[in-house]
Amino acid sequence: CLPANHERFANGKLVTVQFHPSAQVVMTAGHDRSVSLFQVDGIRNPKIQSIYLESFPIYKAHFSVDGEQVIATGTHHSMFFVYDMIAGSIIPIPKVRGVEEKFLRNFELSPDGSFMLLIGTSGYLYLLSMKTKELITTMKVNGRCTASAFTPDSSKIYSYSKEGEVFIWDVRSRKCLHKFEDEGSLEGKCIAVSKNNQYVACGSSSGVVNLYTTDACLKENHPKPVKAIMNLVTSATCVTFNPTTEILAVASRDTDEAVKLV
Repeated sequence: CLPANHERFANGKLVTVQFHPSAQVVMTAGHDRSVSLFQVDGIRNPKIQSIYLESFPIYKAHFSVDGEQVIATGTHHSMFFVYDMIAGSIIPIPKVRGVEEKFLRNFELSPDGSFMLLIGTSGYLYLLSMKTKELITTMKVNGRCTASAFTPDSSKIYSYSKEGEVFIWDVRSRKCLHKFEDEGSLEGKCIAVSKNNQYVACGSSSGVVNLYTTDACLKENHPKPVKAIMNLVTSATCVTFNPTTEILAVASRDTDEAVKLV
């Protein structure tokens, strides 16, 4: 295949590559302060457009569930941008009332398209309305939260702390339903819930990725992993399931070609 972004390679590190939820379009975004969209035809992959965010190196960009918006956070900003693809306009969100954070980097979008979860420092999690981008509620884990994931039905949030604990939140009541310790985790890095809600994968700084059943996660304080994946030798920075829950991808950005499919 031809490189997806053949018509415009980025001038800096790419942090996001994502397919559009319904169109044959791929997005790239990165440290060169740009978000680019390409049509994927496999022959030419023509560029649709690039938007440039001045003095805003991008930390993460993500399509909204309906595919009409792109949300982008920066590497050292407390604001974020919404790119409305229908109107073709870039909307800065300078300050969310009730969110006192110096930097807003990591975030997750709920699969039903209702919520945006901002992961703050000092263990704070901010649940925003996707429609208005206003704060609904604040939650807090012990220690620092490094990663979070919504369940496929958007009813729960799994939050992974730097200390290796996973907190399970009920989205409707915003209460902590349960917490468990990730076995042998020195420092939590990334977490994913499978699309059929059967498994939870936790990746830590040692490179070990533990795979649990969601049943065990909801009941036990020290669940035993179904499998501990030891193939990475550097910090596990990305875990993700394929849509049919048959394959788990584990990866580390700390070294080249550290991607394993399990």
